[in-house]
Amino acid sequence: MGFRLPGIREASFSANQASSKAVDVEKGYLAVYVGEKMRRFVIPISYLNKPSFQDLLSQAEEEFGYHHPNGGLTIPCSEDVFQHITSFLN
Repeated sequence: MGFRLPGIREASFSANQASSKAVDVEKGYLAVYVGEKMRRFVIPISYLNKPSFQDLLSQAEEEFGYHHPNGGLTIPCSEDVFQHITSFLN
């Protein structure tokens, strides 16, 4: 018997947590920052194997290299585009 976790979750965190380098993310998940307001999402690491998500990672590499302004992985697209792409990954 198993259960299904939601694929993508918007992370809620306080300003104190945001300034901390270690913000809790469950095992098997990855925090990413998306959009102009750098909204934080927590996604399953299984997304890393999906071609459409790999395209987003390539865009991030082209725009930021390996230096991401927030210290976390920054995806250079709008929140709407990110949510649209990830909705097909579940």
